[in-house]
Amino acid sequence: MPFFFLAALFSEIVGTIAGFGTSTLFLPLALLFVDFKTALVLVAFLHIFGNIARLKFFHRSLDMRLLLGFGLPSVLFTLIGALLVSIFPQTTLQFVLGLFLILYSLFSFWHYKSRLRPTGFNLGLGGGLSGFLAGLIGTGGALRSAFLTAFGLSKEKYLATSSAIVLAVDLTRLPVYLSQGFLAKSYFPYVLLLLIVAFLGSYLGKLIVSRIAQPLFKKIALLALLIMGVYLLNG
Repeated sequence: MPFFFLAALFSEIVGTIAGFGTSTLFLPLALLFVDFKTALVLVAFLHIFGNIARLKFFHRSLDMRLLLGFGLPSVLFTLIGALLVSIFPQTTLQFVLGLFLILYSLFSFWHYKSRLRPTGFNLGLGGGLSGFLAGLIGTGGALRSAFLTAFGLSKEKYLATSSAIVLAVDLTRLPVYLSQGFLAKSYFPYVLLLLIVAFLGSYLGKLIVSRIAQPLFKKIALLALLIMGVYLLNG
């Protein structure tokens, strides 16, 4: 399925440029090719590989206070969300994902420059909510970005800290998905190809990011998320 990997590459490039996780875009695109549970696993692998690459470059800028304060609730609630996946029908999870994408994109359009208050409560709340969504529907990057940007991190600190949190989240949910048989053996070769796609997409994203206006690009990305959300609700 060459178009599946083109979608993965596109998502990784967009995620690198736009500043929020590739899973937010890649999961609904992956659902055009595979079922929801298979998509959860493959998106998690792409996410892991992409964040390993980013963490390698920016690990010296880690903010340990935010990593622990945000990361620990994320990991705990990711586990809870991942364990609930098998309970709900696939159509229900797709509906939840579509609704989430619509609400997030609309909120971001109307409150584009707004930020949450950088409090300890919001730190734990953001970690728990984004982790739960990541475990249940495979994407919590939008919420994670909204909460982390409230703390006014430099680009390097944001990339390093966010990547470390996401890596912990993905390494928590992936074993749960695999233990419940979400990935058939026929899809195992996809994992290696997604590793290549992740590194290539991150590299291309870095080349493009300096050549495009960030605010304009984020608005285009949000419009794409809105369209995908509507598609999932109608599917």
